[in-house]
Amino acid sequence: MPHHSTGLPTPTYVRRRDGPAAPLFAMGGETLVAVHRTAPAAPVRTTGRTAVRRPPPRWTAPYARLFAAPGTAAFCLASLLARLPMGMFGVSAIIMIAGTRGSYALAGAVVATGLAVTAVVAPLTARLVDRYGQARVAVPAATAAAAGSLALVLCVRHGAPDWALFAAHAATATTPNTGAMARARWAHLHRGPTPRDEAARHTANSLEQALDELCFVLGPVLAGLLCTALFPEAGTLAGAVLLLTGTLLFAAQRRTEPPVARRDGHTRTTAPLRSPGLPPLLAVFLATGAVFGALEVVTVAYADALGHPSAAGAVLALQAVGSGAAGLVFGALRLEDRADALRRRLVVCVGAMAALMALPLLAGAAGSLAVLAPALLVAGVATAPTMVTGMSLVQRLVPPGRLNEGMTLAVTALLGGIAAGSAAGGWAAEHLGGPWGYAVPPAAAALAAATALATVAAAPARRR
Repeated sequence: MPHHSTGLPTPTYVRRRDGPAAPLFAMGGETLVAVHRTAPAAPVRTTGRTAVRRPPPRWTAPYARLFAAPGTAAFCLASLLARLPMGMFGVSAIIMIAGTRGSYALAGAVVATGLAVTAVVAPLTARLVDRYGQARVAVPAATAAAAGSLALVLCVRHGAPDWALFAAHAATATTPNTGAMARARWAHLHRGPTPRDEAARHTANSLEQALDELCFVLGPVLAGLLCTALFPEAGTLAGAVLLLTGTLLFAAQRRTEPPVARRDGHTRTTAPLRSPGLPPLLAVFLATGAVFGALEVVTVAYADALGHPSAAGAVLALQAVGSGAAGLVFGALRLEDRADALRRRLVVCVGAMAALMALPLLAGAAGSLAVLAPALLVAGVATAPTMVTGMSLVQRLVPPGRLNEGMTLAVTALLGGIAAGSAAGGWAAEHLGGPWGYAVPPAAAALAAATALATVAAAPARRR
């Protein structure tokens, strides 16, 4: 029977294996099947009469899906701009103070004091972020930190007493943890329990760790270039401008900002430090930070002993490059996001880091930076997976309303470990000499692995 408007036979719907029911027309012995498809998700390249789909490479597909949500690229780039100064402030302050006052001891003490105050102030700032929102807290906190940096420059420039340098640099401790706030945004955007959301959270944490590594690679290089090519205060001033600009741009991205958890007088969320499993995890971060602190000091001393002190930064950057590249590859893997799976993975990652950190110790015996450089590159491969897994576990253990505070506590533990590792590495480099200072990083990593293993052994008992 012909169709009332086209004169064609009335369509008969049949079920296709590869799609929904499609109208089937019989016309003069030929069969015409009309199949309605949606627009292709991947780019299409037309060659002649054939349309060839070009899907993204397999390892980049998770990152392409991650940035498909509106506003994600904007807040990610803004957070990178705001985080870049964290690799600049320490180096800039040391160059600026030592260059004008002629004392590396004073410069180191000022920077160490700033880290100590940050360890106290940063969790409080993060608690305010969780309570009042990212935009309302991050902007005034960044403004206060930028004012502290400007005060430090003025004190150095005009010959203020030494105590004024300590006070001014301590004011920079209000710097908001933009990395934690970015991770909180990813966790909110992909807060569902589905495997797709779990994979997206894993990819996002890996991406954020790679961005952290990028800041630690570019920050010191940019700070040294500005301080030596322009004037000693240039690195600190540029860091303050980047911090304030990046934070303002980040806070302006309101549609991706996670909402503030509602609280009333009858409901109280568990403090992160009281969350089961978090204190031993912070001990793992503390020991991991000791790996980083010792590695930095020992490498500087080793390069200086070989007569190439200026090459220490480039050699250390290779460790960060290896870590960042491993983090991007790690983020493309489909891994479980359950707490018990994360605990077991953390043990494997920290154990791998302990094994790979023995490579610089072996390479140091050659007495050549050319041999040490590739060893540090390979040694950094396990760093990012360890940090990604640890941060993912923090997100699992901490109440959602205290996420920024929990991740900032992890960063604070890491900073404390860096300070302790720097002291231990400096002692080993001075008293043991040669490559033996490189025995400190694998020892600290082994302590982190033992602590992670203890958390796995204790977890079933807590669940019972």
